[in-house]
Amino acid sequence: MENTAPADPAAAFDRDPTDGIVATSRPPITFRYYDLVMAAFVAILLLSNIIGAAKLTFVDVPFWPQGWWPAPDGVFIYGAGILFFPLGYVIGDVLTEIYGFAKARRVIWVGTAAMLFLAFMSYIVTALPPFAGWECAASGFGGPRPETATANAAVTGGEICQSTYESVFGSTWRIVVASIIAFWAGEFVNSFVMAKMKVLTKGRALWTRTIGSTFVGQGVDSLIFYPIAFYGIWTTEAVLTVMVTNWALKVVWEAVLTPVTYVVVNRLKAAEGVDLFDIDTDFSPFAKSEQPAP
Repeated sequence: MENTAPADPAAAFDRDPTDGIVATSRPPITFRYYDLVMAAFVAILLLSNIIGAAKLTFVDVPFWPQGWWPAPDGVFIYGAGILFFPLGYVIGDVLTEIYGFAKARRVIWVGTAAMLFLAFMSYIVTALPPFAGWECAASGFGGPRPETATANAAVTGGEICQSTYESVFGSTWRIVVASIIAFWAGEFVNSFVMAKMKVLTKGRALWTRTIGSTFVGQGVDSLIFYPIAFYGIWTTEAVLTVMVTNWALKVVWEAVLTPVTYVVVNRLKAAEGVDLFDIDTDFSPFAKSEQPAP
């Protein structure tokens, strides 16, 4: 019987038919390492919100022109989370490049659910009453008294530690909402741009789509997060300065990590044996099917 199945349009993008990697727009039923990549993505996402979100730090750039915005004195202020949060975008790029938009969509929704659960549990744990003898020591109590401006006999260690704990984990509803919405929108834009550019470039010039998708995706993330979280609390100038600085540093960080992305992508493609192109994909964030349109 004659095979009437339509030809795979992505087959024309296969530059080396002998390398064991098949260019296709039809994803296989299973992948070998998809679950591990998903776990790494969610872990980095949660760590960036737990460890890095509450701390502002700075870098002094001596060659920066005096008076130039956004660092008139050459001191760039940024959130410590950008040291590893862009790794999430690197893994997001790897997800779309290797496993396609549909699989990346699933991971984005899993990450969003994880962030919602983190926010809920942070609220519950922060609201629990502190034990008066809690001195923030590793043992929980009985350690050295916290060295703070209010550390006097009239104030219990539990009260001091609770205020410190709240300053780190007790995010306001605005920051929580901003973080979740910005992540959701930024990641979907990042994945969409990545998938479309891959087809446009026929799988060539990986660096153009990793940096290009991060440029756009992080731009959307920053444009949503900082105004929702801090407008009216910080000055408008501070919101704009931190927003632009963080966006620029994230894009630069993505560019610096490009060689790492190349290594990971090449090894995963070889391990999975496919090079997936989103030619007939439903790009709706709410689509349920992971298979391309017939």
